[in-house]
This record gives sequence, C-alpha cells and structure tokens, in this order.
Amino acid sequence: MTDATTYLHAYDEQLRTDAETPSAVAVTRHGPLRLVTFAGGRGFVTYRDLGGADADAIRELVEVAVEHFRADDEITRVEWKTRGHDEAPGLHDALVSHGFEPGEPESIMIGPLSALAGLGEVPDGVTVRRVTTEGDVRAMSAMVDEAFGERVDARTADALLSRLARGDGMELWVAEVDGRMVSGGRLEPVPGTDFVGIWGGATLEAFRHRGIYRALTAARARSALAGGKTLVHSDSTEGSRPILERSGLIAVSTTTPYDWAR
Repeated sequence: MTDATTYLHAYDEQLRTDAETPSAVAVTRHGPLRLVTFAGGRGFVTYRDLGGADADAIRELVEVAVEHFRADDEITRVEWKTRGHDEAPGLHDALVSHGFEPGEPESIMIGPLSALAGLGEVPDGVTVRRVTTEGDVRAMSAMVDEAFGERVDARTADALLSRLARGDGMELWVAEVDGRMVSGGRLEPVPGTDFVGIWGGATLEAFRHRGIYRALTAARARSALAGGKTLVHSDSTEGSRPILERSGLIAVSTTTPYDWAR
C-alpha cells in the first residue's frame, strides 16, 4: 500500500470514532451518525461512514440531524463534516435543501509528527509559548478570529476555557512580536491513538511569510512528541497545505464543512 492509502486507513480507523470529539458535552447516536453537542452552543455531525446508505436514506439522516439540533434551543450553529472519499450519494443536495451552506474544501493532511518538529526555528524578535490563563486564551481566540477574517466570538473562548478546565489534553500555543499575539493554534492529542491534531493555525496578515507559522507548528509538534505521539493530522487550507507538504505530510483526502445556523 502507498503511504497515502496507509494513512487514510489509519485516519478512518483511529480518528473517526468517539476519539474525534473528546471535548463533547453530549453525543447522541443515530444509525451511523454521531450528533455531537459542544460547549458554546455548537453542534457537530460526523460518522465513520454512512453504511452504504442511498440518497433517500441519506436525506432521512439529514432530516433527523436537523430536528435533533433544532430541539435544543441552546444550539445556534451546526457543522456537518464531510469527507471527499466517502460514498455519500445525494448528500450535498440533502444538506443544502435543509439549510446547510458548504464552506471551502480543505486537505486532510497526515504524516510523521517528527517531520514537523524541525520545521523552523523561532525568528528573531518572536516568542512562542503555550497559554493557559483566561486573559491569554481570550486574547488568542480574538486574534485567531481576526486572522481568519471573522467576527470575534466570545463563545469560542468560553469553549476553549471550558476544555482547559476539563483537562482533555488540548494545548493552546501563540507566537508574539513585541508582546502582541500575531499567530496561534491548538494541539489536540487523540486519546488511544497514534495521532495528534494540529488545528486552528492562523497568523495576522501583516505578519505572514516570516516563518512565524512554521515555528509555531514546530513547537506544537515537539510538545506532542514529548507526549508519545507519532502521527499528525490536520485539515489544511491552501495557505498552510504547502508548508505541511514540504515537511513530508501527504494529502490523503479532502473535507468540506457544511454549516447550519439557527
């Protein structure tokens, strides 16, 4: 088998389980679906596969998922996470007809964690550190929202703080220039697997192309290696994908989020 085939098999077998959502407040099973509730009013739909369902059965699954989350007044938004290698006839049409909007496709990147550990030295004038205090977490969350061009959402910081309080293994890392946070991202060890996830990486536009994101990624990778992990996975935008490819990670599939808002 090629590396891509081996990695994709490991991804499906190890990550598309309850290990995918360690921070869930609640998980409801319906057929192949896992209907997940996160802190901060966020719902999430994922699955190992759709069990060979045809288009009519898939439409029924979408209807059940929407009604499940509609029934919880605290849920304000839901993401249905699709993967490009799944057999899912009619899923796009079913999601769109039930109010979901497709986001930008991202590459599912997998490779040896050690490849990222030497990705880049910290540039002069830059500090990379792990953050844990409420003030730092809120500042990081706001900066990442800004870097992604999104409205600052305090609920995201609330959810991160809730996870830190539960001690589910997540780590938050930032890079600073002259005391200002300019880049940040999460490290997500997946319990019971070889994997760690590198997520949420974002750098303010004025500070891109300086090696800051590479240094931030390397710091997270070294932390994960120290914790005994060997493989890394990440859903990467077109901006971060080339950096990960140059470090030996492989695009094994794609993922497209479909978002629903109350």
